[in-house]
Amino acid sequence: MTPITVFDPDDPRVAAFRDVKERDLTGRQGLFVAEGEVVLRVLASRASVCAPVSVLIAEKRLEGLREVLERLPSDVPVHVAAQAVLNAVAGFDLHRGILALGRKPNPAEPGALLDRLPERAVVVMACGIGNHDNMGGLFRNAAAFGAGAVLLDPTCCDPFYRKAIRVSVGAVLRTPMATGLEAGSMIDLLQGRGFEVLALTPSADQALAELAPAPRTAILLGSEGPGLPGEIIARCRPVGIRMAGGFDSLNVAATSAVALHHITTAKLAEG
Repeated sequence: MTPITVFDPDDPRVAAFRDVKERDLTGRQGLFVAEGEVVLRVLASRASVCAPVSVLIAEKRLEGLREVLERLPSDVPVHVAAQAVLNAVAGFDLHRGILALGRKPNPAEPGALLDRLPERAVVVMACGIGNHDNMGGLFRNAAAFGAGAVLLDPTCCDPFYRKAIRVSVGAVLRTPMATGLEAGSMIDLLQGRGFEVLALTPSADQALAELAPAPRTAILLGSEGPGLPGEIIARCRPVGIRMAGGFDSLNVAATSAVALHHITTAKLAEG
């Protein structure tokens, strides 16, 4: 790893990092920007399903990150700049002093992804999640509780948005996922492969705490507010998390954590 010093914010070698927030909105044609040390460590690890492309860091961070940067492939350039230059490139005060450019993995075929899972597996499935904090939290929880995959319908926001990656503490970069399938098609795929699909909804008669999960279980989560459509819930096993004090539901990321904890620790259903 030979650092490349950048003195000019207009240096074409760091053009991909310029005006980060504006580029977040317009997209990067298969690439994404990762921010912060924790996420960089995931991107540089063997667990990552994404390929690092380039790095831009503040010169004060170089020595502390050297062992991480030396794990990157030799063809990944590491650019180093003074903090003022880095801020000018990014278009805002980048206090963490670390940006990395990565390449998204090739889209996974949902059926093939599910076929690779073991006989006992948990899958997270989401419909209409439009908040990037919730998306990041969902991926963080999926990784923390050992979910085998995350499936997202076309109305979900991009999990590779910079804030979603940051909130997930890099889990987006290491979690197998498939996107683009409508909820009904996802349910067909899951049920056809022996998964019991649980629809998390406050209106459910059965409490999650009373559920003995099947060996193959999928958790279906909807957007906050409208939740899951009734016709989708009807095709699944509705379960709810009992609330106190007049509350009817949790934040969707918190819901995923409670549900994943129960399903991965509860005694399995017999037979």
